[in-house]
Amino acid sequence: MMLKAGILGLGVGERHIDGYRAGGNCSVEVLCDTDPAKLAEVSARHPGIRCTRNPNDVLDDPGIDIVSIATWDNVHAEQIVRAIDNGKHVFAEKPLCLHEEELAAIRAALARQPQVRLSSNLVLRMCPRFLALRQRIAKGDLGQLYYLEADYNYGRMHKITEGWRGAIPYYSVFLGGAVHLVDLLLWMTGWRVASVTALGCKLATRTTAFRYNDLTVALLRFENGAVAKVAANFACVAPHFHRLLLYGTEATYENFPEHGRITTSREAAAQPELLEQPYPGLAKGDLLAAFVDTLAGAPDPLQRVVSQDEVFAAMSVCLAAEKSAREGATIPVHSFQERT
Repeated sequence: MMLKAGILGLGVGERHIDGYRAGGNCSVEVLCDTDPAKLAEVSARHPGIRCTRNPNDVLDDPGIDIVSIATWDNVHAEQIVRAIDNGKHVFAEKPLCLHEEELAAIRAALARQPQVRLSSNLVLRMCPRFLALRQRIAKGDLGQLYYLEADYNYGRMHKITEGWRGAIPYYSVFLGGAVHLVDLLLWMTGWRVASVTALGCKLATRTTAFRYNDLTVALLRFENGAVAKVAANFACVAPHFHRLLLYGTEATYENFPEHGRITTSREAAAQPELLEQPYPGLAKGDLLAAFVDTLAGAPDPLQRVVSQDEVFAAMSVCLAAEKSAREGATIPVHSFQERT
């Protein structure tokens, strides 16, 4: 059956068009943006698709089967809940929401509509190099992992000091950026996080109008005793990059723009093994085709599609990090998940 899709938000949402069309079993029926200039610009590049400035024209349309939520972060939750309550599958840009009560509302909506599927565009799962690394971890090539580092180096400070991120009532660099790396670590290891301790600061943007932390760093304690450090560094003077460092009992992995590097010896002269798979090697809409395929019953052997449980797991860790940075306390993620 051909599914019919609608897209809310035509910044990154425009890239969803190719994702929906890639599999051949989904058509994009309607585009929505509240900015008339943006709507006209994107519509001109994609003639023949119905357009609207009212999100409810998409969310309430009985002819739409699946909705992309690519709007500003502060309206994600209400639009996701409305879509679910109207029986529509949802593919949401990160973050799913900004607050604990919003996550609880999304859970409740899914409980009311158990036939609905929800996923999020945590697209690093599509990176060929990270797919290869996950397979190496599963084979035991790194031994027992015990310490992980992952930095979301944004390298685009103007987007928080000049764009919509600084204009909405609240913006979180951890939810908006580090969620990619939290999901990546959970997906690669299969582990659950027991507790989170986080700190944040806004020194780099102190002379700007941006009001929130531009850096948040979290320590994750996994249930098996391993530890990870995850940072969202939006003001860094460096290109956009996903820094990843994994320490195992048999090898260490480090990500570089040009290659990944696996070191299997403590000897200085030893040559590391290079992972030459492309990085990032993906487009923003790539995960959508796989999600649509799963809606049609196709298998997902590489587990690229982010399941509802996986979305909630990553979001619970990130919201716990936000709470920890705000309150100066270690947050147990298990009890946090129960509350939401």
